[in-house]
Amino acid sequence: MSSTMKPNNITDCPEDPFNPLATAIIQISCMLVIAHIFHLIFKPLGQPGPISQILAGLVLSPTLLSRINKVREFFIQDTSAFYYKIFDFISRVLFMFLFGLETDVTYLRLNFRVASTVALGGILMSIIFGISASIVFLKLLAIKINKVAFTIVVSILLANSASPVVMRVIDELKFDTAEVGRLAKSSSLINEISCVLVMAAYLVFSSSGMLGNAIWSIIVTIALVILNRYMARWFAMWNKKSKYVSNAQVLVILVFIVFVSLLIEGLGFSSILICFLLGMMFPREGKTTRTLFKKLTYSIHNFILPIYFGYMGFQFDASDLNTIQSAAFVLILVLSSFVAKLVGTMAATHHLKIPRIKAVLLGFILNLKGNYEYLIIHVNVNDRTWWSTKVHNLLLVVVVLNTLISGTIVAFIMKRKENYFAHKDTSLEQLSKECEFRMLACAYEPRHASGQLVLTAALSGSIAPYLIHLVELPKKRRKNTLMYNQLEDGGNFSDEEEYGGNDVLEINDAVDAFTIMSKIRIQQMKVVNNFANIYEDVCNTAEDLRVSMIMLPFHKHQRIDKQMENGKEGYRTTNQKILRHAPCSVGVFVHRDQTGIQQPIGYEKAQPVATLFFGGLDDREALAYSTRIASNTNINLTVIRFRPIEPSGKQPFDAPPNIDDVLMSLSISKSEYEKDIVFIEDFRLRYVTSGRVGYIEKYVNSGEETVEALREVRDMEFSLLIVGKGGRGRSPLTTGLSDWEECPELGTVGDLLASVDFNLKSSMLIIQQHRHHSDTEIVSS
Repeated sequence: MSSTMKPNNITDCPEDPFNPLATAIIQISCMLVIAHIFHLIFKPLGQPGPISQILAGLVLSPTLLSRINKVREFFIQDTSAFYYKIFDFISRVLFMFLFGLETDVTYLRLNFRVASTVALGGILMSIIFGISASIVFLKLLAIKINKVAFTIVVSILLANSASPVVMRVIDELKFDTAEVGRLAKSSSLINEISCVLVMAAYLVFSSSGMLGNAIWSIIVTIALVILNRYMARWFAMWNKKSKYVSNAQVLVILVFIVFVSLLIEGLGFSSILICFLLGMMFPREGKTTRTLFKKLTYSIHNFILPIYFGYMGFQFDASDLNTIQSAAFVLILVLSSFVAKLVGTMAATHHLKIPRIKAVLLGFILNLKGNYEYLIIHVNVNDRTWWSTKVHNLLLVVVVLNTLISGTIVAFIMKRKENYFAHKDTSLEQLSKECEFRMLACAYEPRHASGQLVLTAALSGSIAPYLIHLVELPKKRRKNTLMYNQLEDGGNFSDEEEYGGNDVLEINDAVDAFTIMSKIRIQQMKVVNNFANIYEDVCNTAEDLRVSMIMLPFHKHQRIDKQMENGKEGYRTTNQKILRHAPCSVGVFVHRDQTGIQQPIGYEKAQPVATLFFGGLDDREALAYSTRIASNTNINLTVIRFRPIEPSGKQPFDAPPNIDDVLMSLSISKSEYEKDIVFIEDFRLRYVTSGRVGYIEKYVNSGEETVEALREVRDMEFSLLIVGKGGRGRSPLTTGLSDWEECPELGTVGDLLASVDFNLKSSMLIIQQHRHHSDTEIVSS
C-alpha cells in the first residue's frame, strides 16, 4: 500500500489515558441522550432512528455546540482521537460480522441476478458521474498528484451504498421482510462489496508487494472460516446441557475475528468485506450461533450503531462551506449522487419490470452513505499529496448530507405510501405457488415444537419458517417493579434465563437437529407474557414478519396410551384469540405423535395425507396449503371432495344448468360456488392429471351421510387430514354435525374428527383463511 493510502496507526496510545477517555465517555453519553430526545420527536413523523442519531452528533459538532470555545476544548481533543479510532475499528468489525450472520443467504442466492442488476445500474451511472465531476474538481481544486486515486475515491463515494446504514433504516421502518426491503438489503450488500473489491484491485495494481498481501489475506480468511466451523461445533458439544455457550467461548471467537481484521488492515486492505464474509459463512445452526446472536444483537443495535451514526453527524463541519467554491463542490457531489443513483437504479428496475414507486424507493435507499466512504476519506488526512484537509472535510459533509436527505425521503415515501407497501399476502389462496411461503409456527412446549417441525418438513418449494416460543410470564414476576426490557426477547437482564426453563433447551436442540437434517433454516423467537395478552405479541409478530399463515398447536396432546389429554386452559384461550385477531390465515395442528404423521424427512416410506374439500373459503385455503406439500416425495397426497346430490338423484356436473337450485340448497353465494369450481378444477389440472395427487369424490346429501363418509375416510388410515375450519354457509352437507360441539375453534368438521367418539388416529390440520375487512362476512357452519 502506498504511503498516501495507509490508515492512521491505532496502536499509538496517548500519554495521559484518563482525561481523553473521560471526554470520550461523556461525549458518547451526551450523544445518546440527545439522540433519544430527537427520536421521541421524529418517531411519530415516521423518521428512523439513524436520522435522530446523526442529528444528535451534528448538534455536538463544530457546526453547532462545538463552535463555543469551552465546549470545543472539552469535546475535540487530539488525544481523544485514539479512543475514537479504537471504538470505530471494534464497532466496524462487530457489526459487519453480525450483518453477515443476519444475511438471508437463501434469498440472496435465489435473487442474485435481480439484486446485482439493481446494484450494477446505480454503480455504473455513479461512476460516470464521478469521473465527470472529478475532471472538473481536479482543475478547480488544483490537484496535481494522485489524480487517479482522487477520481476513484470520488467515484466510489458516489457509487457506494453503506449496507449497515441501509439495513438499519430498513429495520427501523419495519419493511425488512417486504420484498422491496429484502431486495434493497441484498443490492446494498452487492453494491458495497463491489466497491470494496474495486478499491482493493486498485491497491493491488498500484503498489508493489500488494498482490502478495492480497493472497495472504485470502488464505487467512479461509483459515478462519474453517476454524470457526470447528469451534462452533466444539463449543456446542461442550455445552450440551446449557442453552448457550459460555461468555469465554464467545470471546475466543470474537478475539480471532478482531485479530484477523487487524492483520488484514495491517496488510493494507479494509477488513469490512472480510468481517462480513466471516459472519455470512459462519454455521447457521447450533448453540454457538444462537449465543452470538443473543450477545451481539442487543448491544450493537442499541448501543454501538447509535454511537456510530452519531459520530457521523459529529464530523459535519459547516465552517468549511465558507466560500462559493466549497458550497458548489458539496452541492454538485450531493446532486450527482442522487441523480446517478436514481437514474441508474430506475433504468435497472425498468429492465426488471419493477414498479416505478419501488424503483424510486430503491434509488434513495441505495444512496445512503456512511460506512466504507469514511474509511477511504480518512486515509492519512495530513498527507497533502493527495488532498487537503478542507477537501477531506467537504467530502465528509457530502456523506452526512446524502444520508440525512436520503433517509428522510425514504421515511417520507414509506409514510405516504403506507397502504401500498403494506403486507397483502395474508392468505395462501391469493399467493402464487412460485412465491415464498412465510409461516409463523407457535409452540408452548417442546412437544408443540416437534409437531411444528413435522409440518415444516412436509412443505416443499420456497419457504421461510419462523418458530416462536410462547412462554407464560410467571406469577411471581408479575409485579410493578418489573422493568420493560425484561419482557423483551434477547435482552441482557439477569432473570431472562428463568423464562421457559428447560423447554428452551429442548426446543433449541430439536431445531438444531432438524436444521442439520433438512438444511432448512428456522429463525427462532421467544415471547414472554401472560396468557391474557400474549396473543397480541403473536399477531404483531406475524404482521411484522409479513407471514401468510400462523400455525397453532392444539391445546390437547396424545398420551403414551394414545388418548388425547387437555393441556393448560391458557393454550386454548390464546388460540381462540389468535383465530379472531390474526392478520393472516391460521392453522390449528392436532398432532397425534403416536399414531399420526411422523417426520417426513428420513421416514422409510411416503406417508398418506388427505385434504377434505367441502367448499368455501377455508376449504380453498386448505387446498392451497396442500399445493405446498403436493411436490414432497415423502408425502402421498389425496384430495377428497364432498359434493351434494341433485334433487333428481343425479350426480352434479361442475356447472349444471340448474345451478341456482343447487346454490339454494347449499345457502352459499354464487360467487363463492364459482370460486370453488375454478379453484378445484385448476388444482386438478395442475396436480391430479399429472398423477402427483390422488382425487376422490364422495356424494352426500345430509349430515348423516357426511358422517358415514368421514368414517370411511378414517378407515383409510391417513397420517394427516387437512380441512378448512368453516366458511361454507349453511350447507346441508354439514347439517347437524355441530350438535355435539366441543371445540368450536376447530370448525364443524374438525370438531367432529377430533372428538373422542370418532376415534380418529390421524393428525389433523384445520385451516382458517384470513378474512379481509372488505370481504363479506360468511358465517361458519
